[in-house]
This record gives sequence, C-alpha cells and structure tokens, in this order.
Amino acid sequence: MHIRDLPYTDPGRPDVRSGARFLFWLGRNQLDGQIKAALWGLLHMAALVCFPVAIGFGVQAVVDRSGGRLALAGALMVGLTVLTALGDAMLHRAAVTNWITAAARVQQLLARKAVELGSALTRRVAAGEVVAVSTGDVEKIGWFVEALSRFTAAVITTIGVCVALVIYQPALGAVVALGVPALALAVLPLLPPAARRADEQREKAGRATELASDTVAGLRVLRGIGGEELFLGRYRRASQEVRVAAVRSARMWALIAAVQVALPGLLLIGVVWYGAALAQDGRIAVGELVTVYSAVTFLLFPLRHFEEIAMAYSFSRPSARRAARVLALERPSPGRGGDGEGAVRDASPGGDLYDPASGMLAPVGRLTAVVCGDPDAAGRLADRLGGHPPEHGTDLEGSGGAPSALLGGVALDELPLATARGAVLVQDKDPVLLSGTLTELLDVPRSGRVGAQQALDAAQCGDVLEALAQASLDEAGEADALRTRITERGRSLSGGQRQRLALARSLVTDPEALVLDEPTSAVDSHTEARIAEGLRRLRKGRTTVVLTSSPLLLDRADRVVFVHEGQAAGAGTHRELLAHDAAYRAVVTREPDGAGPEDVERIEEQIEESA
Repeated sequence: MHIRDLPYTDPGRPDVRSGARFLFWLGRNQLDGQIKAALWGLLHMAALVCFPVAIGFGVQAVVDRSGGRLALAGALMVGLTVLTALGDAMLHRAAVTNWITAAARVQQLLARKAVELGSALTRRVAAGEVVAVSTGDVEKIGWFVEALSRFTAAVITTIGVCVALVIYQPALGAVVALGVPALALAVLPLLPPAARRADEQREKAGRATELASDTVAGLRVLRGIGGEELFLGRYRRASQEVRVAAVRSARMWALIAAVQVALPGLLLIGVVWYGAALAQDGRIAVGELVTVYSAVTFLLFPLRHFEEIAMAYSFSRPSARRAARVLALERPSPGRGGDGEGAVRDASPGGDLYDPASGMLAPVGRLTAVVCGDPDAAGRLADRLGGHPPEHGTDLEGSGGAPSALLGGVALDELPLATARGAVLVQDKDPVLLSGTLTELLDVPRSGRVGAQQALDAAQCGDVLEALAQASLDEAGEADALRTRITERGRSLSGGQRQRLALARSLVTDPEALVLDEPTSAVDSHTEARIAEGLRRLRKGRTTVVLTSSPLLLDRADRVVFVHEGQAAGAGTHRELLAHDAAYRAVVTREPDGAGPEDVERIEEQIEESA
C-alpha cells in the first residue's frame, strides 16, 4: 500500500475483541509493508555491524604493516557507508509509510463507525474520548506499527551478532551473548508502572479535552450567565492535573532510558576489561579485541529499538483498547448488524412512519406535528424515527430496548444503513454546520427534485443570503452569497440563521421521510409562520414530521400528535386538541394549570396575525 493510494477502498473489518488483537489485526493487514521495512532495516543494520569487522581488519593491517590490506579495509568501509545510508533512508521511508497507512486505516474505521452510529455515538462515548481516540490514540497506534519493523530488524541483527561473536571469539562472545539478553529484559519490571502512569495521563488529558470542548461549544451561554471564570477555573485545575500526571509519566520513562544507557555501559566496561586481560595473556590479537569492542558498541544501537518498542507498545496498547472499544459499538438493533448484514431488503421502503414505542403515527405524504412535554423525550423519539433505538436500560421513558420506527411496515434497523439513511432523514435540535462555502454546505446527497434555491426560499434564508453576499464582495464589487465561507459550526451566524441554513440543507435532500426536531426555535414568529408555509408547500406529498410546541407550526400541520409520558395520548388538528385536551393546552400555552378560553383566543389571534 502506497500513500498515494489512500484512502482505502475498504479499510476492512477489525478484530476489536481486545487492544492487542486490534494491533495484531493492523499488523497482519500491513504484512507486506512490515516485511519491506524489516528487510531495509536488516540491510541498514547489517552494514553497520560489518563496520567493526572492517575496523578490526584495518587495525590488524596497521599492526602487520600491510598497506594492501589497509586499502582493502578502507574500500570496505566506503562500501558499507553507502549501504548504511541507503538502508537507513529506505527504512525510514518504509516505516513512515507503515505509520501513515495504519493511522489512515484506523481513522477511516472510526469515520465509518461515526457515520454508522450518527448522533448516538456521543451519547455512548464522551465527545472528548472520541476526539482523543481519533487524534492522539491514532498517532500512538501508528507509532507502534512504525517501530515494529525497526524492532524486528534489531532483534534479528542482535541475535546474528551474538552468534557471530561466539563463533569468532568464544570467550568474549559468551560474555556478550549472556549480557545482551539481560540488558534487553532489565527494563521489563519498569514497564507496568510506566504504562499505568501513561494511562493516567491519557485519561486526565481526555477529561480536559472534553471539558474544553464543552466550554467552547457553550461559550455564548457562559458569557450570558457570567460563567466564563468558573469554567476557566475548572479547566485550569484539569490542565494542572494533566501536567502533574505527565511529569510523573516522564520520570518513569526517564528512569527506563537511564537504565538503557547505564547497563550497556557496564557491559562495555566488562568486555573491555576482560578482553584486555585476554590480550595481555596473548590469547587474542589486538585486532580481535577491537572487533569485539566495536561489535559491542554497535549493539547499543539496536538496544535503543528495544526501548522504543517497549515505550510504543505501552502507549499504543491502551490506545488500541480504547479504539477497539469505540469500533466495537453497534447500532442497538435486534435484527441486523451495523454493516447491514441480514437486511431484509435493499429497496427504499415507503408508507406511514410509525414509532412502536410511543404509538406515534405519521401518515404517508402528510405534514405531522408532534408535541412532547419533555424536550428530552422529543429527542429520543426523533432518534427512534431515524432508526436509532436506545440501548437496553438507557431509555429514560422505560422503553429501553424498543425497536426503531417502521416505515411502510418495515423496521428501519432491518434495512442496510445507506437505505435507512436515504429513507428517513433526522435533523436534531442542534444541527451542525460544517465550515466551507454555502455551495459546499448544500452539496449533499439528494433526490434531485428540490433545487438549492427552492430549499433556501422555503427556509426563508433571504436575509441570510443578503448578509453573506455583503461579506463576499470582491474587488470588482460583485457579491456571491454561495461563495461566502461559513466558519466552523456557523459561529459567524446568529442562532436563527444557522437554523434556517440547516433546514435548507435538510430540505434539499428531499428524503422519503423528513424528521425535524424544533427547526424554528430560534426565529421570530413572522419568519416562523413563513417557514411553516414554505415547508408545507415544498414537502407536499412527502412524509414530514416536526417535533415542536410552536402554535404557528402546529396550526399549519395536517395532523398533530400529542405524546404524553412517552405515549401518544391524542391526535387531530391543532385547534381540535387545543379546544378539547387540557394537557395539550398546558404544553402549548406553557401554563401548568392549563389555559382558559381567553388563552386559546390569544393563541388563535397570534396565529392569524402571523399569517
């Protein structure tokens, strides 16, 4: 796999039973790249390990006053230098390619899982955790994949050098062969506490990231209530905890690094001392002593890769475990997996949209408004209508484990994911606008029956387009609202402007069934009335469900369903329910004790004025 071939056509189906199995799965899927990097690493280290031979050969040539052998030793070192440079450069290239492709594979898997779960992901995993997994954890996993090939080459080279030394000079070679494994294993007792401290640092960093994300998302509200200093103080404390944990983790890794430097130094001193004694006794030649000394000095280089792989694995194992935990999440459906296996059909269904948990029915081709006294209950209903039933034990209404909605009698969770998403589109109460131009914002999968301008008109985005056009004036004085860049999450727009652009984006897709959760909560009443008319006109003949308590939207709906305490308690027109259902009146008028005739008349007057 080359970097130019990214992204993967299919990143595969990972083994998410544990972090170690996930790492093994990644390595297995990059076997060709790992072998290539390991071979280049062997060339690099083999060339390095031959330097002691060339040096010893040259020293012995000087002792023997042989100019020809000295020239041969020089030529050999030049050739080894070329091979070392070539092997090092290609090893780096191959190892970094493995890192990037592994990271890309994990990110594609996470992106696919996010698309599969939709908004349910951040309810099952903290938003800060998702961000940390998709950034820092991906980097640590890639680090281990990159270091693995270098470690493989280092192990093979170290074994080869030890065997060669035993054959070349048995007395000194035996010392080296016994000492090197002891050096490699000496740090193992230090790895568990180092890994625990690294985990503690990672958990604290994840909490700090989550706190920062929540603070930024709610910055306007915090400014409104004067809570900036409170949350700033919380973040300061969280960041200080991260700093303290990072220092504790760094101390342990510094100790491991010190051990990796001190112990090889002691081995080198012992080999030199013993070799000098052997040379004095005449049992070995000076050139042989130089060769062994140089070989032991070289072994300090692959031993660094032992330290690196230990660090990489200690950091990547918990990261892989967290990534596997996210990737193991599935849509909570009784009849199928998240990939659509076992789906009953591929064709997009049509018909009435029905929620078995509450009994709410939205007839096909009609505009249905749903009134819920609890905004959280409305959000859960919207999730079920979109094919995302709650997990067992998570539904606060007591319907945990309830099936998702039925469209035309077919459960959405029994459909392939793409078919279910194409059939029902849910816009939640806080839709996200991605950064980019307005043209890019409206460039979404669509049926083709609704144009961008039609959707913008129905959502009453005229003033928004004017404001964007003024912001896009070029040097020639020409304005084009569609080319204006919208900042991340639409923060440069007001709440009402964001809502209307998000509504236009939903309308332009023109799905079989459209579910809107409080789509006009941030706009004024006159604009809301025009949006209701535009929505009714543009979605004529298409199934539309609006979860709202606004009388303006309710009055223009073909049918209103009142959901009380998790169950459909009434259905009819807005005026019928307003006149005959006291609980419905209490929700719509926001009067806990219900509304009298004067309140009903006031609401009807407001509706007529807005019309």
